[in-house]
Amino acid sequence: MQIPSFFGSLNSLTHLDLSRSFEGMVPPQLGNLSNLRDLRLSGYGLKAENLQWISGLSQLEHLDASFLDLSKVSDDWLPVIQMRLPSLVELHMSACSLHYIPHLTIINFTSLAILDLSFNSFNSFMPKWVFSFRNLVSLSLRDCGFQGPIPSSRSPHNITSFREIDLSINHLRDPIPKWLLNNKDLTVLDLGYNSYTGPIPGGIVNMTSLKDLHLESNSFISTIPEWLSSFNNLESLDISSNHLHGEILSSIGNLTSIVHLGLGFNQFEGTIPNSLGNLSSLESLQISYNSFHGTLPETIGQLKRLTALDISFNSFEGVVSEVHFTHLTSLKSFRAHGNSLTLKTSRDWLPPFQLQSLYLDSWHLGLELPSWLRTQTQLLELSLSGTGISGTIPNWCWNFSSALVFLDLSNNQLHGEIQYINVGAPFSIIDLSSNQFNGSLPLVSSTIELLDLSNSSFSGSLFHFFCDRMDIPKKLYFLHLGNNHLSGEIPDCWMNWLNLQAITLGNNNLTGKIPSSIGHLHILESLHLRNNHLSGDLPQSLQNCTQLLVVDLGKNKLSGGLPIWMGKSFPNLVVLSLRSNMFQGVISDQLCNISRLQILDLADNVLSGTIPRCFGNFSGIANSSMSDAFATYVGNYRLYRDNTFLVQKGREVEFGKILGIVASIDLSNNNLSGDIPEELTNLLSLQTLNLSANLLTGGIPSMIGRLRQLESLDLSTNQLSGEIPPSITNLTFLSHLNLSHNSLTGQIPQSTQLLSLDESSFVGNELCGPPLSKNCSANKAMPPTLDQQDKGYDLLEDEWFYLSLGLGFMVGFWCILGSLLVNMPWSFAFSRFLSSIVLKLYAVIVKYV
Repeated sequence: MQIPSFFGSLNSLTHLDLSRSFEGMVPPQLGNLSNLRDLRLSGYGLKAENLQWISGLSQLEHLDASFLDLSKVSDDWLPVIQMRLPSLVELHMSACSLHYIPHLTIINFTSLAILDLSFNSFNSFMPKWVFSFRNLVSLSLRDCGFQGPIPSSRSPHNITSFREIDLSINHLRDPIPKWLLNNKDLTVLDLGYNSYTGPIPGGIVNMTSLKDLHLESNSFISTIPEWLSSFNNLESLDISSNHLHGEILSSIGNLTSIVHLGLGFNQFEGTIPNSLGNLSSLESLQISYNSFHGTLPETIGQLKRLTALDISFNSFEGVVSEVHFTHLTSLKSFRAHGNSLTLKTSRDWLPPFQLQSLYLDSWHLGLELPSWLRTQTQLLELSLSGTGISGTIPNWCWNFSSALVFLDLSNNQLHGEIQYINVGAPFSIIDLSSNQFNGSLPLVSSTIELLDLSNSSFSGSLFHFFCDRMDIPKKLYFLHLGNNHLSGEIPDCWMNWLNLQAITLGNNNLTGKIPSSIGHLHILESLHLRNNHLSGDLPQSLQNCTQLLVVDLGKNKLSGGLPIWMGKSFPNLVVLSLRSNMFQGVISDQLCNISRLQILDLADNVLSGTIPRCFGNFSGIANSSMSDAFATYVGNYRLYRDNTFLVQKGREVEFGKILGIVASIDLSNNNLSGDIPEELTNLLSLQTLNLSANLLTGGIPSMIGRLRQLESLDLSTNQLSGEIPPSITNLTFLSHLNLSHNSLTGQIPQSTQLLSLDESSFVGNELCGPPLSKNCSANKAMPPTLDQQDKGYDLLEDEWFYLSLGLGFMVGFWCILGSLLVNMPWSFAFSRFLSSIVLKLYAVIVKYV
């Protein structure tokens, strides 16, 4: 609904709040409200193409235009505001889509106390005038794209009015100016998420009034300064995500006013001092991702106000008992995963807290789910992965699950059957993978969005799981049922699962065809059906799944030709694996339209024809940098990362975490013919190339050395001929090479990399030289070697030179002088002498020819 224009006729108005209530253009009639003191227009959906209408609001003292779309206003927007609104005290223009911050030569904002220009995209150096306001108390330039150092103040005497400065999430760098560090009255300083380096500035010690200090996500390198413990008024300190090191000193217990303390994501080590228990005001403690060790001090149990405790991913060990939680009555979030701690409590222990979030992954919890969990009726997140628990999931676990958003019981020894997973909360994530569950698949609540039941022993049909209650739409977007004992056909019921983005049914015993209803999954990105017994052609409807990134149908009995429509329908495809099926026919040039392809595996089929030359156009492999597009995140958590299996160096390897930077082509064990296209050498990021066991002819591409990232090259068992190109010595990352059983000839090019390979890489050819035992010098009439060319060729040491010299002399002698000698009286004796010379020359010819 738009702002009614008649609001502009309410001349007596002094306060008008239209925030988060309207959308559309701001009516210029609002400029008629000459008595207005306070105007609030914040909220998504409102727009203004100019600010001329504010000229009638000369009495305005408070203007909140946050989230008002001002992307089309002229570049002089700030001078206009300064000229038209001389009485302004507060100006809030956060997230207004502004892209230009103008230069102010004169500052007329004599009354301005609060200026908020955060979350705009100025992307420039910070102008000096922002620190020249005489009475400015609060300044927020958060996430504005500013770069370079903070400018020096044009009027140093003006900056003493500042109480709050937020310059976080920019690209600011050293140095921090002295005028800022010398401000004794500053209470809030936020320089987080910038590019500061070196030690934490010692000048901060002068800011004796500081209550909030944020230096997180920079590159500070030092220990925690001793002087930090002298800040008696400090309420919030965040120095996380830097390169800080050393131990936490016991003097940290002097920060008795501290409410929030963030030390995570550094290189701190040592033990946690007992003095931490003195921080009686502490509500949030974050020390995760460090190298703290030893036991958790029992004094933590004295922090009565503590609501959030995060000690995850350290090296803590030892026992955690009820004493550690004695007075933690306010605790809502406890994240301690990634440690080797052991929880020991009595069976009838009644915790003093009501948790909303609990992460104890990798702890030692005993043989069953702790019974005290049933008292935590407000749980939203529960993660107990890899804690060694066994047995069946008790019924009470599903009683509080109606509110769960996140449940992870993976990597344990849980067993038994699961009838129904009932989770009432929206956006629910359930991970029960890598256990020992058996029986049929459970029915699941329609509100679940991510479900992982992989790596267990579920068996039976998929029919009830997919086809039960077809009248209720399913929200599931990720489903992993791989590595079970499921059997039967894949049901043709996919039309009710329209939100699915990732499906994994691989490594089961599924049979039949891929159902045509899979074509209803228009936002599907990942399809894994590998290692089953599926048969028949690929369904035509699959071409409707145009968002696919990964298709892995390997190790089945699928047949028919490779569909031509793949090249048009899968423009974003990065991984295509159809290996070990019964596909036949030629590889169409249309496949080259999948330009982002990084992994192509068509091995072990019955494909024929030639390798398309346009394979050299795969930009996903040709580019030197590749990105990871395979991870699924919700909030700050990676919930799922795609994977695929590749055969490298004769072994099947699973790629998951680094899948996005893998580049591979495998066309082995087919009936492909013709030559190896030289265009393949355009794929500069290619790491694996396997064309073995085909009918390929011609030579190895002369520019094979351009593939400098190549780690594995297999061209064995073909009909390749000619010499091995010298450029192959450029492949310095090559650890696996197989050129065996071809018709290659000549000397093997010499390089450290090739000399380290086994003879089996070259057998079945007419090759010589290391690493083969066959010596190339035994070959007759060898041309000058590269070594000889370098040293120079010595004519006088060549026996062929003398042979040709003798023959030339004989022919010349008989032609010119023979006739003169015929009539001489001693001609008979002389002719016998010449005959003996001829016989000797003939013997030399026989020897060498």
